[in-house]
Amino acid sequence: MKVAFLGTGLMGQPMAQRLLAANIPLIAYNRTPGKLEPLKAAGAEIAAKPYQAIRGADCVILMLTNAAAIYSVLLSDRSFGAIAGRSIIQMSTITPTESKEIQDAVVAAGGEYIEAPVLGTIPEAKAGKLILMVGAYREQYQRHLELLKHLGPEPVLVGKVGTAMALKLAMNQLIASMTTAFALSLGFIQRHDIDVEQFMQILRNSALYAPTFDKKLTRMVDGNYDNPNFPTKHLLKDTDFFIEEAKLADLNVRSIEGVREILEMAMKMSFESADYSSIFAAIQSGDR
Repeated sequence: MKVAFLGTGLMGQPMAQRLLAANIPLIAYNRTPGKLEPLKAAGAEIAAKPYQAIRGADCVILMLTNAAAIYSVLLSDRSFGAIAGRSIIQMSTITPTESKEIQDAVVAAGGEYIEAPVLGTIPEAKAGKLILMVGAYREQYQRHLELLKHLGPEPVLVGKVGTAMALKLAMNQLIASMTTAFALSLGFIQRHDIDVEQFMQILRNSALYAPTFDKKLTRMVDGNYDNPNFPTKHLLKDTDFFIEEAKLADLNVRSIEGVREILEMAMKMSFESADYSSIFAAIQSGDR
């Protein structure tokens, strides 16, 4: 099976590298050609246009920014005509509604569509330890399972298309809310001159602890948000997706709307491309 990988940014590149390391023939496309150089050096074929990558492969993996990018790259006139007979595996974070609409377009073009959003960041992508949530028919899931296992050890079949994307948004809502809650408590104890390590020791020994707190602690204390695994702008995007879909589900979203305000403040402080732990900087700035 030859795989076309469309979208080789922060996450896409290490994921594509995993497939190459497994000796899977790969053809790659990115709207920014310079991002393809590491894959070319590792043996990937490079496509100048997305339709060329699609035509040259049996299976197409998408790791693009958003639904608009998917429509532009996958569903433009020339690419649309190349989809027939091919499997499209959509791994970017979009809304369940968007995923189902893209599925309809892919099926209309004669292809098949599954969604497989991932939980994890660059280190997990490099190690092949991403958590994959799959929205597909069981037969589709079984047929693509070995390919997906190169990216994550135990891809989970959640249900039909839309369910895996909803689960992914639920997880990212937790990322945003938990990080914001931790940042607020950290800022609070610092204002009261409480030793950070004493705070962490008690937290680690409690049922309140989550490993992500330690992962973000050093960045927050040092104020170093460079070289992000997951930029603030992407977390804000996913938070907006969650709010949109949660409102459709008639849920009270006031808590996550407050988190969104903090994320937006971090964006205004020029942390849009920084690590999302920059939430702490926005919290330290006070209620403005």
